Amino acid sequence: MTISLEKIRECLLKEHLLKEFISAEGWSLTLPTSLNNKTFNTVSYDSRTVNADTLFFCKGLNFKSEYLEKAVKSGLDVYVAEQPYDVPAALGIIVTDIKKAMAVLSMAFYDYPQNKLKLIGFTGTKGKTTAAYFTKFILDQATNKKTAMLSTMNSTLDGQTFFKSHLTTPESLDLYQMMAEAVKNNMTHFIMEVSSQAYKTNRVYGLFFDVGIFLNITPDHISPIEHPTFDDYFYCKRQLIKHSKTMILNHESDHFQLLKETAELHKVPYLVYGDQSSTDADYIYQTTPDDSLAFSISTENDTLAVSGEYHLRLGGDFNKGNALSAVLASALVGATRKDCQQGIKETTVPGRMELLTNKNGAKVYVDYAHNYDSLKNLLTFVKEEHPSGRLLVVIGSTGNKAISRRKDFGTVLSELADIAILTTDDPADENPADICAEIAGHITTDIQIETVLDRGEAIKEALSLSKPADAVVLAGKGADLYQKVGGEDTPYEGDFSIAERLILG
Repeated sequence: MTISLEKIRECLLKEHLLKEFISAEGWSLTLPTSLNNKTFNTVSYDSRTVNADTLFFCKGLNFKSEYLEKAVKSGLDVYVAEQPYDVPAALGIIVTDIKKAMAVLSMAFYDYPQNKLKLIGFTGTKGKTTAAYFTKFILDQATNKKTAMLSTMNSTLDGQTFFKSHLTTPESLDLYQMMAEAVKNNMTHFIMEVSSQAYKTNRVYGLFFDVGIFLNITPDHISPIEHPTFDDYFYCKRQLIKHSKTMILNHESDHFQLLKETAELHKVPYLVYGDQSSTDADYIYQTTPDDSLAFSISTENDTLAVSGEYHLRLGGDFNKGNALSAVLASALVGATRKDCQQGIKETTVPGRMELLTNKNGAKVYVDYAHNYDSLKNLLTFVKEEHPSGRLLVVIGSTGNKAISRRKDFGTVLSELADIAILTTDDPADENPADICAEIAGHITTDIQIETVLDRGEAIKEALSLSKPADAVVLAGKGADLYQKVGGEDTPYEGDFSIAERLILG
């Protein structure tokens, strides 16, 4: 992979991002003659991994001039930034928006890999990971496992080996590198979760999806360092609509009318799904009374040929909606009804609705539920499944972000839990005891509250407190094998593994 300075100039001018070039020849909008033939074989925003052939991006709120100074001393010739720096570099490329410039130049450097893939993007407050997994399992049937996926829990660029992604949607430079690797691995389809932050920080600037899916919207990620208001959060989420060639919308989502109007305003074709008949709903799912894991898809005009009977391995009616969204998305990019039925039947998601049985017979659910809606849906489902027992919930909340969740968790626990065991969940730079105290402060009913900061000990406490008819829910971490403490990913055994070890031990 290479990119020339002339190509860089062309891309930046096309997107109206170029301010000027700064070199020994002065300030100009044309390239210095001494660098006319300059090309780059690497792109980076990490000043520790540069050389003379690297195009370096000075990006991030925490970027410091000394990073660039060290990079130049390591041989760096050319940098891209929003302001000139007093360094002896051969060329400074000054742009109006560094994140947009990085997105535009990264896709050019990696030769527009998105155009060589069928690109499917999911957004929503809850359900993105599960819906992405449903789609992956379906398209694995349709493509003989030529489907890559970027997910909160696990990602794969060859369809088979998985790794943990640090961001729901990676930085643009990393995203296009991953897409290029997927193309190299002969992948034909690429599924990804698209976060609100991806649009707010221009990680997906200029990227268009073959199919976009808007699952739902409820307040989340509202904090000084993420989205200051729900309006800002929702606006960023809606950007997926105007950047998709076809949209799939959930009729049961809050603010559905605005989602529909957004698609119509930008002339984006759309399909609507839901759980009840409506003049707006193209496809609906219906539950089967005698089998909680079965559902059917029906429609008046089955243009995608996907109506029929389906069976899940994942409990909860909310997962039927996620499954239907995946069926529609997959059919739009080539999957058949048979592919959809088989894929839905086989889908499992690490850390989602995983079930164990305690020594005394109590059921133990491990789930990634980590915001108001997903936790409420999970606890409602479990409570309905175990009407005669108590509901014990092990939960914490993340540090440094999504501060509003602490109140949300207190509200849900007040409504549905019998025993709340508050513990640590990615505290980052905050004291987990303070986070637990905030959650407890929002619990308004007289339920038993325990605070056990060691998460493994908290799980042990929940199992020991349970009785045969009870259900224990381990919420928030799912299959995550790390705790974010300070700036480090600290290895963590995992909720499921800890519970299984304690039960078998």
